[in-house]
Amino acid sequence: MPWRMSVPMVERMKFIAMVEEKNESMAAICRAFGVSRKTGYKWLERFQEYGPEGLQERSSAPRKNGNALRTDQIDAIVALRKERPSWGPRKLHARLRTLGTCEPLPAVSTIGAVIKRHGLIRPRRRRAIGPRELTGLTIGERPNEVWCVDFKGDFLLGDGTRCYPLTITDYESRYLIACVALSSTAEAPANEVFKRVFLEYGLPEYIRSDNGTPFSSTGIGGLTKLCIDWIKLGIVPERIEPGHPEQNGRHERMHRTLKAEATRPPQYDLAAQQRAFDRFRHEYNDERPHEAIGLRTPASRYAVSRRRKIEFSSPTYPDTMQTRALDARGRLRNHGKAVAITKSLATEFVGIEQVADGVDAVYFGPLRLGILRLQGKELVLERGAQRRIRAAITL
Repeated sequence: MPWRMSVPMVERMKFIAMVEEKNESMAAICRAFGVSRKTGYKWLERFQEYGPEGLQERSSAPRKNGNALRTDQIDAIVALRKERPSWGPRKLHARLRTLGTCEPLPAVSTIGAVIKRHGLIRPRRRRAIGPRELTGLTIGERPNEVWCVDFKGDFLLGDGTRCYPLTITDYESRYLIACVALSSTAEAPANEVFKRVFLEYGLPEYIRSDNGTPFSSTGIGGLTKLCIDWIKLGIVPERIEPGHPEQNGRHERMHRTLKAEATRPPQYDLAAQQRAFDRFRHEYNDERPHEAIGLRTPASRYAVSRRRKIEFSSPTYPDTMQTRALDARGRLRNHGKAVAITKSLATEFVGIEQVADGVDAVYFGPLRLGILRLQGKELVLERGAQRRIRAAITL
């Protein structure tokens, strides 16, 4: 009879009973049950020492793991996780490598097992997300090609006032250029932030925002003073589609981390909250490994813009367009008639491109403001959908 890999508990007890009866030799009994004499004597020895429990199957795993982590390694992992509760195993692994406090460095999976074993992982509900595209938006391939801006959702501070964080990131490197605690979304304080940022980091080629205040308005072309200033600095404004925050997904993902690590709990006042933002910004840029950039830090990939000259000037237009200046009331004369455009562009130059007979498109810099049509004796401006052109206008 061939040897058996596993013998049920009932048959093991029968084996012991036959051995104790001593009617057969050990060799014969082992052959009858399909086990080796070594196994037979092991069962007998265990039964004599522990009784029936000694016949239970035992794990073949080693009692000690030669690769088990030392206590100091576990303590280093747990301490870093508690210090950075939103960091996953990959970020912890990269940071521990930099700090050198957990040598030899365990695998990412081992770090994950440690923080899970210590109750430091909260399961996250995951939603199914379909494929996404940045249709019509610039995919920045180098630092300062595209900056992303937004106001993170406001929240209440300890003194009863509200904080509106204005955030600016570089699309390619994920570098958090600014995170400023403001008391509102008003245009003037936001403009002051951008002035300081431009002086320190230079100018980007594009700035991407949503359609909210102060980056856009319900007026023609969605123009605001902030938007006009950007165009006059040679910056092209980009706006995501209304209701599609995923088109600014990298920036929104940063907001989730900002909320978790710098707003819970909120500070007492704006000054204290700004200090919390400054600490977060340093950690986010200089310490926190980012998985999307190969577990490097944003600071290791970012460099200030070469466009350092801060000079406001009216945009220029290609030869295929006529150039006209609006009057002091923001009106445009065309085909011998006047039509109101917007007072915010009073005395500014706009570009006019003929689309068809009696139909012209009006641009301010790269933004199309609308379509001019002759309807009988009247000149009508049709605002329509906002659109941006890339190559047609030289800034």
